[in-house]
Amino acid sequence: MVYLILAPGFEEAEAIVPADLLRRAGVDTALVSLNGGAVTGGRGFTIQTDLELAQVDLDQAEMVVLPGGGVGVENLGKSQAVAQLLAAAARRGIPLAALCAAPSLLAGLGLLEGREAAVYPTFQDRMAGARVQPQARVAADGPFITGQACGSSFDFGLKLVAALRGEEAARRIDGQIYYSR
Repeated sequence: MVYLILAPGFEEAEAIVPADLLRRAGVDTALVSLNGGAVTGGRGFTIQTDLELAQVDLDQAEMVVLPGGGVGVENLGKSQAVAQLLAAAARRGIPLAALCAAPSLLAGLGLLEGREAAVYPTFQDRMAGARVQPQARVAADGPFITGQACGSSFDFGLKLVAALRGEEAARRIDGQIYYSR
C-alpha cells in the first residue's frame, strides 16, 4: 500500500496525478487525511480521503508520499504524528517520496543528509544536509524520491511507478497517458 498524506492546503495536482498514475499501475494507493474525512487543497478542491493517519499500517506500506503546496506542507510540518510516521518509515527502510515544498520536511528530519534531492526553488534553503539538484524535476537517491514542483507531478508519479513496479510498468503507463514529449 502507498499512503499519500494530505493536509489542508495541499497542492491538488501533486496529490491526484501521482495517485492516479500509481493506481493505473495497479498499486494500492490510499489518500490519507490527518484526522479523517475530506481535505481541502490550496485551490479549493475538496478530496474525500480513504483513511486517516491513525489507520496507516507501516507493516503494509510500500511507500509514503507527501504532496507539496506551501500551506499543506506547513500543516504537515505541524503534525507530530506525521513526523513520527516518517521517522518510523525511514527506520524500516520504507521508501519516502515528497514533491515541491514537501522534501523540506524530510530534510528537516535529517533524512536527506548527503542525498541528492529536488525541491521547489524557494525551499532550497530549507534542505540542510541534502545535495539539492536545482535543475532536476525529480531526484531519486536510495529510498527517497523527491520532485521539484507542481509541473513535475507526472515525472514524479512515473518515477514512483518505476520504483515500485519497474521501468516497464512506468513506460506502459506513460504510453497510456501520452505524457512523454
